[in-house]
Amino acid sequence: MSGPDKAAAKQPALKLVAGSTDVTLDLIPDYGVQLDFGTHVVAGQKAIEIRANRKSYGDPVVGKQLVGGYPINLPKGSVTDWSGFGKFLHITLTDAKGKKVLDRDQSFCLNGEGSRTRPDAPDTSPYPTDCAANPFTLGAVWGLQAGWSANTYNYYQEETPANVPVGKYTAKISINKQYRDFFKVPAADSAVTLNVTVQEQQGCDPGHGVVDGCKTRAAKSLKAGALKGKSTPLVPNAKRPTGKASVPAGPKPDLRPLPAWQITVAPGDEGPSANRDYLSFAANVWNAGPSKLVLDGFRQQGKDLMDAYQYFYDAHGKQVGYQNTGTLEWDGRDGHSHWHFTDFARYSLLNSKQTEVVRSQKEAFCLAATDSIDYTVKNAEWHPQNTDLHTACGNHGSLSVREVLDVGSGDTYTQSLPGQSFDVTDLKNGTYYVQVVANPENRLFESNTKNNVSLRKVILGGTLHHRTVQVPPVQLVDAP
Repeated sequence: MSGPDKAAAKQPALKLVAGSTDVTLDLIPDYGVQLDFGTHVVAGQKAIEIRANRKSYGDPVVGKQLVGGYPINLPKGSVTDWSGFGKFLHITLTDAKGKKVLDRDQSFCLNGEGSRTRPDAPDTSPYPTDCAANPFTLGAVWGLQAGWSANTYNYYQEETPANVPVGKYTAKISINKQYRDFFKVPAADSAVTLNVTVQEQQGCDPGHGVVDGCKTRAAKSLKAGALKGKSTPLVPNAKRPTGKASVPAGPKPDLRPLPAWQITVAPGDEGPSANRDYLSFAANVWNAGPSKLVLDGFRQQGKDLMDAYQYFYDAHGKQVGYQNTGTLEWDGRDGHSHWHFTDFARYSLLNSKQTEVVRSQKEAFCLAATDSIDYTVKNAEWHPQNTDLHTACGNHGSLSVREVLDVGSGDTYTQSLPGQSFDVTDLKNGTYYVQVVANPENRLFESNTKNNVSLRKVILGGTLHHRTVQVPPVQLVDAP
C-alpha cells in the first residue's frame, strides 16, 4: 500500500485541522468578532452520517449516528436542537500577558462549508449543505463525506460574537472530551494552537453573505423567503403534454402545513393601511412524500394565465402520468412579479369557537423549497431542485414554467403585506387561531389529505394601533 491509499488508511474517523497557524479576525463596531479561525473537521476513510428527529413537537430532538445502516446512540446531550453537535469545540483565547480573554464552547455542523481534502476522496457529497432549520423542523440529516472537510464556524447559524479588543492572542481550539471519546480521536488530531490578530474591521466579506455593517446574514433571509419577489425563467418554453391524461396508482406527494410563526401585530405602513391593524405571520406547507410535487404551467395564448399540470412518477422516479390541476396566474404587484399557482394554500383567522372571522387574500403561490423540514422521510431530496425564486416562477414573457417542491422540504411565505395578513382592526380582544390549509380545493393529487390543516393559537390584546399579541408555545416549541 502506498500513496493516497496508505495515507487514507491512517486517517482517524475525524480530526481537527487548521488551514493556517496565523489568523486575522475583524472586530466589527457595535457587534464584536466572528470566531471563524479557519479550522475544519476532516472525515477519515468512512463518511460520518447523523439522523436527528423528534417524534412530535412534545418530544426532544434525538440524534443517532448511522453506521452500516444501524443507528448508534450519540453521547448524552450532544444533540439538543438543529444546529448540529452542541459544545463540540472548546475555544480559549489568551493575550500576550497570559490573561485568558475568552473561554467558550462552540457547536459544529457536519454540513458546513467544505470540500474534499485528498485526491482519492469521492468527488461529490450527498449530504445537505447546511444545518439551517425551520422552528418546526421534524427531522434532519447531517453528514461529512469520507475525506471531506467542514468549516467549524457556521455562518448560517446565529453564533454569538465575541467581545475581544484589538490585539495579539493565542488561540487553543480542541474537540471536547465526549466527542473525542465517541469518535476515538487521537490527542494529536483533536486540538490546534493558533496565533490570532484581532484588528479593526477592514470591510465586509460578501462571500459569506454578510451585509448591513456585517451584522445581518443574507443567508438567513433566504430561508425567510426574502427572494419571493425575484424571478427568472427556469426552463425553456416547453410543449404541452401529449397523450391521454391519467392519475396512475403509485407514489404521490403529501402536503402538510406547519403551525404559523413569526406572528406580530401592528398598523400598516402607509396610505389607508396605516389606519388599520394587521396580524402578520409566516406559514409553510411542506411535502412529506414519498413523491415530489412537480407542476408545469403552459400559457394560454395572449393571456396572463397558464394551464397547470401535475406530473406523477413511479417508485424509480420515471414519469408515468399527468393531469390538469388548475391554473397559474401572473402577479405583477410589487414584491411578486412572477407566476403563482392558484389554490395551493389558504390562510384564515378563526375565533375561539374556531369559526372563520377573517380570510387572507393570499391564495396563489410560487413554489420553492425554502426550508428543510424532514430529510429523514422516505425519498427525501437532500439537494432540492429550487431553493429560491431565482430558479422558478418565470417572468412576464414566459410561455411556460416549472415549479417543484421536493420531498422533505417546505415553502415558507411571510404574510407581511396588507391584504395578505389579517386585518384585525375591528376584532375584539381574545383568543383566535391562525389556520393554514394546504391544497384547500383538492386540486392537487396527494397520498394523504387528512393532514392538510394546522392551527396556531394567538391571544389579541391592547387598543387600536397599540394592539398586542401573545403566542403560546406549541408543546415544546416556543416560536412566536
